Amino acid sequence: MRHACAGNRLSRTSEHRRATLSNMARNVLQHGQIRTTVAKAKEAQRLIDRLVGLGKEGSVHSRRQAYRVLKDRGLVKQLFADVSPRFLDCQGGYTRVLKLGHRLGDGAATAVLELTRLPAGPPKAPPKPKAKAEAAPAQKSAAPQAPKPKAEEAPAKPKRFFEGIRELFGKKKAGADS
Repeated sequence: MRHACAGNRLSRTSEHRRATLSNMARNVLQHGQIRTTVAKAKEAQRLIDRLVGLGKEGSVHSRRQAYRVLKDRGLVKQLFADVSPRFLDCQGGYTRVLKLGHRLGDGAATAVLELTRLPAGPPKAPPKPKAKAEAAPAQKSAAPQAPKPKAEEAPAKPKRFFEGIRELFGKKKAGADS
């Protein structure tokens, strides 16, 4: 009997399923929507709705719970500061699954999983944590810096296949003449 076994297993082990859903939740919060299969979208929808609910609560404990899933401090800040305040006036329905049709390769039903209230402008990336390496260039500022070389233009593509092969392995045609 399958008592208290809610959710689709998605043909994955529990660790793989948890990682897949976590990655999908991260991408939806970063980009506003993702394209995936219907089964994965429905499972990720449950997780994302819980995360937005944690964001509306706003406590330290809910931030820690969100971090356990998202594993990115910048994204947790974005969830609590930008995403969740858009949903303060509603009790649920933070995401929707729009079915697209079937994939050509394997015939799987595909869908778009998106947030119902997208931001006004383009989605912005979460702020990256400051690294210790950023302090090192400030110390080297006393030394004169050489100007950066300009990027060279990419060479034009060869007209024929064998001309490209000759460039890769050295120009044997020119070496044979001498």
